[in-house]
Amino acid sequence: MTVLRNIVLKTLRDRRRSLLFWGLGLVVLAAFLVAFYPVIRDMTFIGEYLESFPEEFMALFAGEVIDYTSPEGFLNAEMFFLIYPLLLVVYAIGFGSDAIAGEEERGTLDLLLSNPLNRWHLVLEKFTAMVVCTLLLTVVFWATLAIGNAAIDMGLNLIRLAAVCFSGFLLAVAFGTVALAVGCARGKRGLSMGVGGALGVYAYMLNALAPLIDWLEPFQLASPFYYYIDANPLLNGLNLVHVAVLIGMTVLFLGIAIVTFERRDLAV
Repeated sequence: MTVLRNIVLKTLRDRRRSLLFWGLGLVVLAAFLVAFYPVIRDMTFIGEYLESFPEEFMALFAGEVIDYTSPEGFLNAEMFFLIYPLLLVVYAIGFGSDAIAGEEERGTLDLLLSNPLNRWHLVLEKFTAMVVCTLLLTVVFWATLAIGNAAIDMGLNLIRLAAVCFSGFLLAVAFGTVALAVGCARGKRGLSMGVGGALGVYAYMLNALAPLIDWLEPFQLASPFYYYIDANPLLNGLNLVHVAVLIGMTVLFLGIAIVTFERRDLAV
């Protein structure tokens, strides 16, 4: 168990600078939005202005905006519909693609496997490190918003704020695990990033455009983004069925990662 813990800790240590810069970026982004909200809150005409935008544009970049001047409507439109999940998904895909395939391409995978552990243990430890890092970014982002909420009296419910942040975390881990699985199966970091990124883009576009295109609407349930945001967790809290779907996707691709990595000949 000491060897396994050391692999997790080594991965976290190797990524500490990246994690620091990502965390600082999220802090600055959250602080900027919170500081800007009082200006929006006083713009009573903003709702009529947004109605002048094409429906397709709003659906693609802001989702369904119910009340833009409310803190929930503002954060959903400006942050939680696109920017927040996009940033977390990009981070997790980069982590997942590098976890095994990156080690293999750098020629360091054989050093890790020289320790007394099975391949599936290594995959689990890399997966654990990805989950921990993504969760840390999620907590930092939530804490920044919580502090801003108190500072300017936004009136957000912190539990539901945690719910939407956690839902984004689950989405990111799911896509990160897809990248991990591709890396385990093929040993190519670029390929795993490309597949994970392409699936993320397609999933986002499907969820955003399906309500506007009749023939696409039945396929919306195939998009992980639907399970992340459709229940509006910032207003309603977590939908446990949607949570279960995202966790199930993660478990499925983690299983694929383990099985394919166990069976593949490694380029070391």
